[in-house]
Amino acid sequence: MTHHLISLSNLRRHTAASRDSQRRRGSVLVLITLLLIPLLAMVALALDYGYLLKVRTDLQRFADAAALACVQDLVPAADGSQDLNAVRTTLRNYVTTNAAQSFTVLDADITIGRFDPATIYSNVTLLNSGVLDAVRVTVRRDASANSRVGLFVAPVLGIDDAAVTATATAVLQKPSGLPPGAKILPFSVPLSAWTAQSIGDEWSIYGDGKMQDDVGNTIPGNWGTVDIGKGNNSTSDQNDQILNGLRQTDLDALANDGRIASNSQIDATQPVSLEGDPGLSSGLKHSVQAIHGEYRIVPIYDSNNGAGGNNLNVNVVKWGVVKVLNSNWKGSKNTYVSIAKSYDYQGELRANPDLSSTSAAVEGAYTSPVLVE
Repeated sequence: MTHHLISLSNLRRHTAASRDSQRRRGSVLVLITLLLIPLLAMVALALDYGYLLKVRTDLQRFADAAALACVQDLVPAADGSQDLNAVRTTLRNYVTTNAAQSFTVLDADITIGRFDPATIYSNVTLLNSGVLDAVRVTVRRDASANSRVGLFVAPVLGIDDAAVTATATAVLQKPSGLPPGAKILPFSVPLSAWTAQSIGDEWSIYGDGKMQDDVGNTIPGNWGTVDIGKGNNSTSDQNDQILNGLRQTDLDALANDGRIASNSQIDATQPVSLEGDPGLSSGLKHSVQAIHGEYRIVPIYDSNNGAGGNNLNVNVVKWGVVKVLNSNWKGSKNTYVSIAKSYDYQGELRANPDLSSTSAAVEGAYTSPVLVE
């Protein structure tokens, strides 16, 4: 009898434990079910978020490339004019050529201006005055253009798509260094004469060292060729520089003579003393004629040592862009080269590393563009 009572008691305990275990399992299942919904939502959002990040990265890369592709078109023409429509056309042509599918850039998403040097390392501000040198472009996939980005899993939660945009700003850099290959014209121009001329103004420099404007008025000051390199450069050296640009041997000679700090470039922000020769040699005729219509960089000096002949030295304080218009070669008084103060893009020039600088060491010149945001 006792044995049966013990067995019955054990059975009751076992049954009760089994019911408790089942209740616990049921509670765990309910808890798992409750947790599974937000967990799946988190996974869904993570997958879609990763996809949106990829789309955002692709759009940013696209905006960067588009801005860089079109900003070079802001280099002004010889008369100082800028064709802003050409900038927009280049940008849209780039988009049409490189987009995987039809892609629209809205007019309101293209901003052209002049970057404010004071803000270049913070929140870049584009100004509407002066010579424009920056392009800001926004590419978007939203309700206003190119449709929103469709999502994969989030629609289960009622989120079907998302808007994604990317913005890039590219600016033209101003150069401060003349490395080998820089397109130079070894004709020195007085600073006073340079400053008196406006962009597009033409003047002629004569074989006897005199200068005249485009209506024949004499421009105060004298000019002449300079030896950008070894002293007493030959006419052959100057012809080579006119046609092919600054040479490494020129930089080596200037550095060895202590006229520049490094043989890697002429630092245009620093003055350099160059040997000069009054007037113009007829031996330069063919090389000068070969560059009619082309752009070159000339040295600009503020003073000379007053010596004559091969002892003349000029103190070059800056450099500037000119367009070589034409030339005439008929004796010293009728030999002249006509030039105009101008703008040019030379990708081989070394950019000023400080974008906040407002000095124009190579006036009128621009070099490789850079992204600033």
